[in-house]
Amino acid sequence: MLKKLVAVERLNLTPNANEEFAKRAEEYIFYDDIPSSEEEVIQRAKDADGILVNITTQITANIIEHCPNLRYIGMCCSLYDENSASVDIRCARERGITVLGVRDYGDIGVGEYVISQLTDLLHGFHGKRWGDRPLELTGIPVGIIGMGATGQVVARSLRFFGADVTYYSRSHKPEIEAESIAYLPLDELLQKNICICTCLNKFVTLLHQEEFEKFGNHKILFNTGLTPACDLDALRTWLSHGDNYYFCDSLMALGDESLKEVENVSCYGGYSGGSYQAIERLTEKSLANLDQFLAR
Repeated sequence: MLKKLVAVERLNLTPNANEEFAKRAEEYIFYDDIPSSEEEVIQRAKDADGILVNITTQITANIIEHCPNLRYIGMCCSLYDENSASVDIRCARERGITVLGVRDYGDIGVGEYVISQLTDLLHGFHGKRWGDRPLELTGIPVGIIGMGATGQVVARSLRFFGADVTYYSRSHKPEIEAESIAYLPLDELLQKNICICTCLNKFVTLLHQEEFEKFGNHKILFNTGLTPACDLDALRTWLSHGDNYYFCDSLMALGDESLKEVENVSCYGGYSGGSYQAIERLTEKSLANLDQFLAR
């Protein structure tokens, strides 16, 4: 059991989560807002041996260094690698602090988001239509950039509806290629497909002006990541052509709220991976991570 566990910001978990975390610490304090500065985080966490965070607050080396009792950082959000983490994992590791995060909890909702928005646009169900006539997904060439858990859900969802799916990733995925989803180099992927879905980690920017030129116009782009996967100036230039479409769910993924006013940009301001079922999975895995740490 931890001596003092602090949720330093609002956690997007089920209503009973705080009660469950309280069972695992002699003292449990939770904050239902987002701290405005590093100093505020330090004040909240300075004497805790465990803290819990969401995706909105960065736990920097400075914060870690000002929390001498800290032994555990529970990321109640996605953690895929050190470079995209909101916690300075290298600093934590040097100080013997365990950092555990969550994977594979909201991917199904992301797949549903892509399918719903793309079919809506291809058919023109709500008035705006991509082509001259309604289209099914059958045979539509769609490329996936990034074949992690989210990319695989999106790819398989599209294949279920008959889309011609190809992908680009840092490494080949034999299990995906066995499902008739072929790997292509990035340039070929951009040139082949009328729709591209970027499914990348936080802070990974892969599409710049050169890539947009290869992608061309009268195209559709989805960003399913937590942050922009493209250079925003290059995106604006591409959108200015007038017949290109851009979809993302959250303002964080959009990168600049003013883009919502640009023609053919769709951003509803929520998280497609934030269904109640996803939140339940996130809560269960966050608690399991703490139990794993306490069992050591």
